[in-house]
Amino acid sequence: MRRGKSTKCSPAADARGLRDRRTLLLLISPSAMVTAIIVLAPVLLLGRMAFSQVSRFGRIGDYVGFQNFARLAEDPLLPGIVLRTGIWTASVVAGTILLALPTALILNRHFFGRGLAQFLVLSPWAISLTSMAIVWRRALNDEAGLLNRLASTITPFESTITWLGSVPVSFSIEITIAVLVSVPFSTVIFLAGLSSIPDDLYDAARLAGAGAVDRVKFLTLPLLRPFIWVVLIFNIAYVTNSFPIIWILTQGGPASSTDILVTYLYKLAFTFGRLGEAAALSMLMLCGLVALTVLMLRMLERPDYA
Repeated sequence: MRRGKSTKCSPAADARGLRDRRTLLLLISPSAMVTAIIVLAPVLLLGRMAFSQVSRFGRIGDYVGFQNFARLAEDPLLPGIVLRTGIWTASVVAGTILLALPTALILNRHFFGRGLAQFLVLSPWAISLTSMAIVWRRALNDEAGLLNRLASTITPFESTITWLGSVPVSFSIEITIAVLVSVPFSTVIFLAGLSSIPDDLYDAARLAGAGAVDRVKFLTLPLLRPFIWVVLIFNIAYVTNSFPIIWILTQGGPASSTDILVTYLYKLAFTFGRLGEAAALSMLMLCGLVALTVLMLRMLERPDYA
């Protein structure tokens, strides 16, 4: 009986592999060190500020322990802002996925004008978020805004609508804008995932009698789960720290009623001059995002989720 080939590597192959790993380590170590310095230096400075007394002008004083965190916990505005941040993040991320996934499914099909449709959907991605927020701010202007002009043209009423004067309306508008500007990136991720699914699987499903809805439900969505998790991770980190939309449209007003954590953090540091508390809030936000990202990556690695 013929014996199978041994899978054990020879000493020469082991030495060559070790030498290749050392060479690769030497090649990437300079860039890794620079990246570590760029990332860790601000975090260490932030940690020092969070546990120190910091003047209004940024001068770091004596070590005060957890006093900045204690003062932050006594802030009466913070619980409402945390809740609003959760509503903001969940609404924007859910709305983005609910819009981006069907858009990607449509753009993945072959039809006349597909290239133009892809360009129209993905082109807003090239525009900066600040520019988009400024355009929407002008469109929602009470006196000369585009929406009020259209409303006065279509309806016989001449009274203007204060789009950003009401808290529920203004916050809903900000969520809608955030969803619209997040759709292009998520659509690209979903298109990449759809392009990785072989057409043979769809052909086999059609031969088995599966309809379009069944193919999406039992074939497309399970195979897209890793990409859905990637979209979730990136969007949660991005949306939680999304500053320009809320700041340019309402600056968190009226009376901090549309503030989220990142805009309130800006106010703590540069409006109220409470830099120590702002650093403490930054540390809490960083730890929360890191913990959530690690948890989601662990869930992505599990077989029943991937």
